[in-house]
Parts: sequence; structure tokens; C-alpha cells
Amino acid sequence: MRIIWKLLGLAGVTGVAATGAVIAREERKRQHYTADEIRTRLHQRYDEALGRPASADGELERDPQHDHADRHVEDLPGTS
Repeated sequence: MRIIWKLLGLAGVTGVAATGAVIAREERKRQHYTADEIRTRLHQRYDEALGRPASADGELERDPQHDHADRHVEDLPGTS
């Protein structure tokens, strides 16, 4: 019975180490992007989700009526 607990403990430690390795790898990938690249990708994904058409240069066209990218936190309701 004692060996079962040892094996369970070893499996737990191995699982924690593997999870940490996966998180570290994903963090390295995420940090590779600049803030502007992340912002551009988020805007593209948002526009694609709304079904907005792409312009000739490959950039998705902005809809001024629904484009809130230029709003600042201070401009949002409920913020000071």
C-alpha cells in the first residue's frame, strides 16, 4: 500500500512539472509579440468575427460607427 502512495506522489510531481513546462513555453510564445502586433491581431480577429470585409491591402476595414479602438479608459462610462 505504501508503494501506491509513492507512485501517486511521483505522478503528481511529474504532472506539476509538465504543466509548468507547458505554461513557460506558451509564455515565451506570447511575449514574442509586441504590443502593436497583439493589438493588430485582436482587431483583425474582432473584425473577422463581425464579418467585416478586408480592404485591398489585406487590412480589414474599420466601421467608424462600431470602432471603439480609439476610445480611452477615461472616456468609458463609470470610470473617473
